Amino acid sequence: MRLVPRLGSGVPLVARTAEMRRLRAAVLRAERGEPGAILISGDAGVGKTRVLSELGEYAGSRGALVLTGRCLDVREGGLPYLPFAEAFTPLVGSAETEFADAIASRPALGRLLPQLGTPPASLEHNIAASSDRDALRGVRAAHDLAQLQLFDAVLGLLTQLAENRAVLLVLEDMHWSDDSTRNLLSFLVSRLRTQRLLILASYREEDLYRRHPLRGFLAELVRVSTVERVEIPPLQEADARTFVQALAEESLPEDVIAEVVERSQGNPFFVEELLASRAEGSDLPAGLAEVLLSRLERLSTDTQRVLRVISCADGSVAHKVLTEVAGLDEVELDEALREAVQHHALVIEHGFYTFRHALLQEAVYGDLLPGERSRIHHAYAVRLLNEPEGRGRDALLAYHSLESNDLATGLAASMRAADEAEKRGAPASALRHIEQALRIWDAVPDADRPAGVDELKLLREARYFAGAAGEPERAIAYARSAVEALEDSTPIERACETWQLLAQALMVLDSTWDEAVEAIGKAWELAEGLEPSRTRAHVLATRAAIMRGKDQPAEALWSARAAVADARAVGAEGAEANALITLGALTEAEGDVSRGREMLRDAQRLARHAGSLNTELRALYFVALSYDDQADLPRALVEYQAGIDYAAEMGLTWSSFGIELRARHLFLRYVSGDWPSDDATTRPRRGVSGAAAGRLSSSWAHIVADRGELDEAERLVAELRSVREADVLIMLAVAAVGTQSAFWRGDYQLAIARTREGIAWLEGYEFAMLAGLRLAALGLGAAVALAAQARLRNETQLLAEAVAAGNEFLEHGRRCLREGQPRGVSIGPEGLAWSARLEAAASGLTGAAEPKLWAEAVRAFGYGAVFEQAVCRWHHAEALLSTGRTEDAEPAAEELRQAHEIAQRLGAKPLVDATSALARRARIDVPGEPPRRSEVDPLTSRERDVLERVALGRTNRQVGEELYISEKTVSVHLSRVMAKLGASRRAEAVAIAYDRGLLTPPNGAPPG
Repeated sequence: MRLVPRLGSGVPLVARTAEMRRLRAAVLRAERGEPGAILISGDAGVGKTRVLSELGEYAGSRGALVLTGRCLDVREGGLPYLPFAEAFTPLVGSAETEFADAIASRPALGRLLPQLGTPPASLEHNIAASSDRDALRGVRAAHDLAQLQLFDAVLGLLTQLAENRAVLLVLEDMHWSDDSTRNLLSFLVSRLRTQRLLILASYREEDLYRRHPLRGFLAELVRVSTVERVEIPPLQEADARTFVQALAEESLPEDVIAEVVERSQGNPFFVEELLASRAEGSDLPAGLAEVLLSRLERLSTDTQRVLRVISCADGSVAHKVLTEVAGLDEVELDEALREAVQHHALVIEHGFYTFRHALLQEAVYGDLLPGERSRIHHAYAVRLLNEPEGRGRDALLAYHSLESNDLATGLAASMRAADEAEKRGAPASALRHIEQALRIWDAVPDADRPAGVDELKLLREARYFAGAAGEPERAIAYARSAVEALEDSTPIERACETWQLLAQALMVLDSTWDEAVEAIGKAWELAEGLEPSRTRAHVLATRAAIMRGKDQPAEALWSARAAVADARAVGAEGAEANALITLGALTEAEGDVSRGREMLRDAQRLARHAGSLNTELRALYFVALSYDDQADLPRALVEYQAGIDYAAEMGLTWSSFGIELRARHLFLRYVSGDWPSDDATTRPRRGVSGAAAGRLSSSWAHIVADRGELDEAERLVAELRSVREADVLIMLAVAAVGTQSAFWRGDYQLAIARTREGIAWLEGYEFAMLAGLRLAALGLGAAVALAAQARLRNETQLLAEAVAAGNEFLEHGRRCLREGQPRGVSIGPEGLAWSARLEAAASGLTGAAEPKLWAEAVRAFGYGAVFEQAVCRWHHAEALLSTGRTEDAEPAAEELRQAHEIAQRLGAKPLVDATSALARRARIDVPGEPPRRSEVDPLTSRERDVLERVALGRTNRQVGEELYISEKTVSVHLSRVMAKLGASRRAEAVAIAYDRGLLTPPNGAPPG
């Protein structure tokens, strides 16, 4: 068998916090003379060796001696004392006389370490060769005595080695140990008294079948008071994801991470192998398959047959099913299953048999011969055909029929399974079944196809299920294929519906919006001459939504009203509800918010009555958006949550509006200061497209950046860049979060570059122009900080570039306000707040900022934007302190305290650091920081004048010219300043003065 590379050896240990805490505590007890033994269990590959290595490094760093030995699998029983011999061998040739003397003084160790000299004659051989009973008893007595001498020698050696240091004796893979090794371990454990000794023995839990010799041994061993057990379980999902990301050499797509986590089931070794196999494109790594299958080679023929049969099942298998499919009688089947369970190949869950690990099932299934596989699947299918219909029956029938090449049965079962999945709110499963049907459609003769179904119907259903399952790109692909499948003989109403469904699919992505306009235009061209009908009403309702999105309110209004009229004429409630949503949004935009919300509620009720799930979800989203636009954040959050709950109930969590509801809800939690602890709600299931997942990640990224998790923020920004074209809000998040991340790092030039890039991206998206205001304000803040930095360093060119960039962003922000179209009659509270922040930041571009403008920004964000208001309070405090007026000191302190308190509550580390730094410089006490002691200013006014100018980057000559003193006098003042502050250089004196609050940098200077 080829050796499987251990890829993760250089990766930091993930999770295992609780286990390592217990193990380290045991090391500390051993150091105090409290010996112990720990039995470490866990599956193969779960990380026992890695944990022991980490513990060995920890103990070694504290001066402990770590001795490690391993047992080997030699099938017929382990080699006697092998792990002890391996552990002690390095001591034999050691340069340390202490080790050599300890071994040399114990000749009995020669039986363990042959390199010490010729070991005693084999007593086992003497016992076997002797025929005299008395002589045999004597030989056995001598053997027992020799063994006791060896045991005493090992104990004495360990005790002596542990006199001046802690000793860790690590025995790995004890499931392969022999009787002698187990007896010696038992002897040592029973004689632990006051030695500085810790014994650690690891073993694989799944290898301990019922009659395994180690099983009873462990049961006896744990009765000793000094023995404890530590189990190393598989990684939890979050930890497994962290491990995958740490192990990968590159950023992995979300679906790849999810797949590896799911297939590995938290086993680190399996994670490593699955990642390594990605480059090879293999389904299951050959080396891993060999490792897994080797465990089954020792089982009986019947047991291996049963395992092959179960591997073909799509999930767990009942005993009754196996009696019909396995081809064994009851007794044979019972014995085979008993052996499989005892050897931990199978587990019993709720009365059903299933593989202990999914990858073991994959390995067994992959090892089947083609004919063998087909016969087993056929046996399952025949059995299912004779079963009455029930939950999941058609999905299983489709699977087994297709795998046994019964395509006609598989086609019909796939379509029935899709219907069942839809009713149960599982669109991803329904999509999988419909795609199965599409794959084999051409291979099934016309006479064997289900009645009333054609390929066009399947393509339209695939479009719907793909959209509902969070795969908008695939939905578009299926909708395009449906249009391409239209023929001249296709009825006009069916052609209208097909074009309209393509337009609906294209509306989901901003990058395909223009194509949506063309598609609905084609649909309307076909439907315009028709009499009122459901099809015509749906086309008009979709056209109204698209025209509204294209900022053509007159066309949208006409189409929506026409859709309502047609829908009412023919009783098409779903189409009427869809049109009413657009009418409600248009009514709100005209200023009648109350009437608009009433129409949206009517649409919601109509959609529910009609069973139009996506339309009802759209209505719920627009109701929440109505409160969002008016900055009624508490009510908006409630309404978004109602939509989220409904989407989950209906299985539409990953539909376009299901995603948008969650994305807006998460963003409002960010705005309102209710930051979730992790991104569990944003993680997509397998199969969700990058665009769909990116929309949620774009909201989460704001929290990540402002928490100060800047490496993670940069990873998210890089990941989102690849899907930014799909949605303008993703595009805006990439630019805004990237700018903010660079700002918090102090890389203001990068922040400016990212702002410029984002503004360029947003050009051409007229409906998103107002969104550029936020980006302009963030970029302007970076330009102000860069300008302050340039003034401190006296870098004229850099200062000019910073000011130019700031003015550029100021003008762009103002243009966004002039030309951007709000959803309502006027710009809402959020837009006004960012406008106030833009103007406040601009006031500090060429010098001290205007406190009144920052006070206005603080007030403007008072609608509930907790974090942004705290940021503005920080800048307001800076502006107040820069005035130097006594009356501004207390208001500045109050603003700073409030900003710091909010930042601490949110866990916004960069803002905490910024407010703390400002507080130190201004000698202000803030919550959570130790109160500052009042300090007598050691500097004279003249010395402070000199140091302030030095801080601005002036030379001694320039300082002298500004203060009308000689260059020599400046040098004298600087020497005194450095002596008073304990500095050896000018720059160090400036830094110390800032830290002690003896100097206050100009407004806009970088924090800290």
